[in-house]
Amino acid sequence: MPDDQLTARDCAPAASTVQLDHTAVYATDRHRSAGFLAEILGLEVGVPFGPFVPVDLGNGVTLDYYEKRDEPIQSQHYAFLVPETRFDVMIARLEAAGVTYFADPRHTRPGRVNDLFGGRGAYFTDPDGHNMEILTRTYVRP
Repeated sequence: MPDDQLTARDCAPAASTVQLDHTAVYATDRHRSAGFLAEILGLEVGVPFGPFVPVDLGNGVTLDYYEKRDEPIQSQHYAFLVPETRFDVMIARLEAAGVTYFADPRHTRPGRVNDLFGGRGAYFTDPDGHNMEILTRTYVRP
């Protein structure tokens, strides 16, 4: 439906604060990469929307996987604050998938998790080289 035919009923409510709504994640195979992350985090891959394959994080933010084949994928960092009760399950999924996880962002401490800020965290690489992070406590910022 063209934008000029949308009614107020068709639109989501306006935000009252600045929030991240979605971001594009470049991938060589959008279905494979979205499926990989969804499996590790225990989420579902959404229905493709135009050129995007979405993974809804459950907090109003969507990662929209976009296929980019004409040039190399530039590695990005994505950090996911996850419940402590689900952290071990995510680590087990990484192990079952044969994916090495690390305690540090430079990937020098394999098979270990960190205990920063009273929580736990780990880093791993997705199929396109993005540096993914799961953490149970957000970083303390000044």
